[in-house]
Amino acid sequence: MFFDAKEYVTAAGILTGLVEEEPGQVAPRLLLARAYYHSAQLRRAEAELRAVLERDPVEAYARLMLGRTLERQGRAAEAARELRLAVAMNPEFGA
Repeated sequence: MFFDAKEYVTAAGILTGLVEEEPGQVAPRLLLARAYYHSAQLRRAEAELRAVLERDPVEAYARLMLGRTLERQGRAAEAARELRLAVAMNPEFGA
């Protein structure tokens, strides 16, 4: 709902509460990272994505998002590594 309306800051506020209640859950963290990414809160997005990858190192979508987040921060070499890993885990990401 909030993503469709592009209300990413509102979504982040709601999702932050969910993540605090269930810090071990990957899905809310991924959504929170997306909300941060789309609202240009790139350091926060990066932190959430790294937390996801600590829990689930083979979460391909988190790798893809981390790569894109790093690209937007001008960290091309780090981004390239994450993007290669994402495509290796899910070849559809390279299409």
